[in-house]
Amino acid sequence: MAEVQYTEDSIKSLDWKEHIRLRPGMYIGKLGDGSAHDDGIYVLVKEIIDNSIDEHMMGHGKTINIKVSDRKVEVRDFGRGIPLGKVVDCVSKINTGGKYDSGAFQKSVGLNGVGTKAVNALSSYFRVQSFRDGETKLAEFVRGEITNDAKVEKTSERNGTAISFEPDDTVFKHYHFIPEYLENLLWNYAFLNAGLTINFNGKKYHSENGLLDLLKRKTDEEALRYPIIHLKGNDIEVAMTHANQYGEEYYSFVNGQHTTQGGTHLAAFREAVVKVIRDFYGKNFEASDIRASIVSAVAVRVQEPVFESQTKTKLGSINVAEEGPTMRTFINDFLKKELDNYLHRNSQIADALLKRILQSERERKEIAGIKKLANERAKKANLHNKKLRDCRIHYDDKKGSDELLEKTMVFITEGDSASGSITKSRDVQTQAVFSLRGKPFNCFGQTKKVVYENEEFNLLQHALNIEDGLEGLRYRKIVIATDADVDGMHIRLLLLTYFLQFFPELVRNNHVYILETPLFRVRNKKETIYCYSDEERKAAIEKLGNKPEITRFKGLGEISPEEFGGFIGEDIRLEPVILQKDTKIKDLLRFYMGKNTPDRQEFIIDKLRIEKDVVDKESDAPILV
Repeated sequence: MAEVQYTEDSIKSLDWKEHIRLRPGMYIGKLGDGSAHDDGIYVLVKEIIDNSIDEHMMGHGKTINIKVSDRKVEVRDFGRGIPLGKVVDCVSKINTGGKYDSGAFQKSVGLNGVGTKAVNALSSYFRVQSFRDGETKLAEFVRGEITNDAKVEKTSERNGTAISFEPDDTVFKHYHFIPEYLENLLWNYAFLNAGLTINFNGKKYHSENGLLDLLKRKTDEEALRYPIIHLKGNDIEVAMTHANQYGEEYYSFVNGQHTTQGGTHLAAFREAVVKVIRDFYGKNFEASDIRASIVSAVAVRVQEPVFESQTKTKLGSINVAEEGPTMRTFINDFLKKELDNYLHRNSQIADALLKRILQSERERKEIAGIKKLANERAKKANLHNKKLRDCRIHYDDKKGSDELLEKTMVFITEGDSASGSITKSRDVQTQAVFSLRGKPFNCFGQTKKVVYENEEFNLLQHALNIEDGLEGLRYRKIVIATDADVDGMHIRLLLLTYFLQFFPELVRNNHVYILETPLFRVRNKKETIYCYSDEERKAAIEKLGNKPEITRFKGLGEISPEEFGGFIGEDIRLEPVILQKDTKIKDLLRFYMGKNTPDRQEFIIDKLRIEKDVVDKESDAPILV
């Protein structure tokens, strides 16, 4: 093999857009297809809105209009508008922007001047228009290349900036926007910017009470043990309560940015809550008993925040201000004064909080014996766990690139044939398989004791490494992979019951997915098309014509490992499990998994639909089943 020469020709210089398109992960994190809340297409939307939010924070513009269709995003704010002579530079020159001037932008979300340029470079179409003091300037781009640099014109429009873009589908393959993810993003902006109004696709998002409103939206008020505690100070806001669920639930923010992976501010908050409550009651409670079932939100504003990645999902170690206190000291001092004062002034809430802690303590002690035995049993099984075919890279390893860690997933399957197909075709680096013996136990209404008493659930808990919270979660995605028949749907429900009952934070933090596999294979001698819906089947028949062969897949075991490899690789289709705003977990599980047979019967009968699908109606081709 000839040696590759290392010469002057080996040294390449990329312009700004080429570098962004070659290494998009450096700028927007993972690409994805929109099935995860932090996929790149949502980062693009957020980067544009962040600029409008920064204008609002500086006191310019109380309204932002946003429209998102299948392929296009439009954002119009009513801030100061980009200075007209710098419109093109601000969206197409790296290291150009107003946020380098700390006098013009204080405590803004982004300080690196990259966000809008990344959106421009990764869009098949990008349009920016600034309105400023009766004049306007428009520019248009295709994949970062300017196509229209219009002259400044007169205008009667209000000051502000309008940006529209279409993500490039050669970069974001098969992408689609999930409305619930966009709604959560916009509600967070509204909660963190009291008085701001966001108009999104005809719906109004507005909050007057900040994080108090956020927790009201995120919780079932009937399940709360005491009214939400809401505390505000200079550059800090906190809301907290305790519910009846298992686990801990946190929403953390820095300068209006939702830090989904937490960071120093969240770690400081969790630590400070324990310290203040121990001091208030004069008892050395276990930290886990104090924080069990907590639901809280914390937001801080700091100058020049240091995030651990460009996508700003985790805050690094910083001081609150130049020469100011550390984040740990700042939050601890705030809670030591404000939370302690609140509990002294509200004795009924203090009593209710104490009862919740004592209940958690009792529950922990009740399962201590069985927990020890189950963990010893699980450790022995893990030495040779036949249920788990593990992968080499894990989400909690902190080794390897963020892109690789994001790809880590475990498929939960039922039966040897399905798990066999996935095991043979998976990527052993990032994809694991956990095989169920049969239908799992219906754990609705059970206490957490059942997680340890049931061997299968206990082994699953250990495989995921979630016994003590999500910090040690071994896989970014937990993928339920069952057949698309009645039995498969039942297993899916039983697994979702397990996660929602005992580990709801897995669902709330977008870690649980359903694997979509093709329902049909449509082929002729030249081409094979796999179809995930009836609409795709019809389109495939129309494309191939002349009565193609149509196969209906009933179960995962029917799909050969060679075929399966194409469905769990780069083009994998995953449906996220999302909790709606008004979803009450207890009521949801009671309806589907409880003993309310007449209600469920009535629902099923009302929705029942019978189909005879032996011959394809459009093509008269037989469907092979």
